[in-house]
Amino acid sequence: RAVSRIEPCEIPPSAFLRRYLDGKGYADCYRTDIGRPVTQAEFVRAFYTSPLFKVERWLLAVFASRPSTDADAARLAAGEAADFAAWRVEAQDDGQLLLCDFTGRTRSWLMASPLPGGDGTRLCFGSAVVARAGDTAGRMGVGFHALLGFHRLYSRLLLRAASNRVGSASGQK
Repeated sequence: RAVSRIEPCEIPPSAFLRRYLDGKGYADCYRTDIGRPVTQAEFVRAFYTSPLFKVERWLLAVFASRPSTDADAARLAAGEAADFAAWRVEAQDDGQLLLCDFTGRTRSWLMASPLPGGDGTRLCFGSAVVARAGDTAGRMGVGFHALLGFHRLYSRLLLRAASNRVGSASGQK
C-alpha cells in the first residue's frame, strides 16, 4: 500500500474551522488522500482511537481528570455525544466535526470529503488557537511560539496515524 503524503493546505471554504481563520489567533490545516471511500464517522473514530492519540487521552485522564474510552470516541464519531475527553462539540455534520477544548482556547477539526471521481477520500485535520479573552492585539505568547513546531509535527503525525488506520481497514467499517 502506498503511503499518501500529509501536507499543509488552505482551510476549505465550507469548513467549520474557517470561522477562526480571520480572527485573532492561529489556525492551520493538513490533508491527505486515501484511495477508498471513508466516512466521516470512520475517520473520527480512527483518529481518536489511534495509538498515538491514546497517549494524549491517557495524559488528559491523568493530568486533567478528563478520561475517555474507545466507546466514547465511537459515540462522538456517530454524532451521539456532545463531549469527548477535554472537548465539547461546537459543530458537527455528516462531513466534519469541530471541537472546542474545556478552556475555550483551542479547536480541533476533522473533515472527510470524497475526491473528484469518487475513487477516494480527502482527510483533513486542523486546529485553531484563539487569543486570550480581552487581548485585542491577538498576541499568542512565548509558550505558543515555542511549541508551534511541535504542534505542526504532532498534527501531521496524528493525521498519519488516522489515515493508516482507515487505509488498512480495507473498507471495513
